[in-house]
Amino acid sequence: MPLKASEFTPEDTLVAIMLAVSASDERIRTAELVTIERILNHLPAFVDFKTERLKHISNTVLDLFADEDGLELLWDSVRTTLPERLFETAYALACDVAAADGTLRESELRFLEEIRYQLEIDRLHAAAIERGARARHMII
Repeated sequence: MPLKASEFTPEDTLVAIMLAVSASDERIRTAELVTIERILNHLPAFVDFKTERLKHISNTVLDLFADEDGLELLWDSVRTTLPERLFETAYALACDVAAADGTLRESELRFLEEIRYQLEIDRLHAAAIERGARARHMII
């Protein structure tokens, strides 16, 4: 059963943003899921994250995408549950997931733009975050 977005912990919210950028092109790719898994397993922000919540968060995000007002509900939840000091972290994680498969689709770019707008990420900071994600996901 999906959670309500208002029931998200800060960790859940970061996961929801990663899943949302992955689903923004209507197809969740394996490379994106592997990147999310790697992030969950290695970043200190997720040390207390309960992986059994992942399915519920995924279902919630997909339900929100199916709802006409779902994105607004997602952004309301993000602003309510995520401390402002983690807004750039959320954007960085979203950029890493979007870059994971080596291709940024138009819908992913639009979703990243929406994240920047909703979280009021400074354009210069966003450019640095995007450049870092691109550098981390280059293919040799």
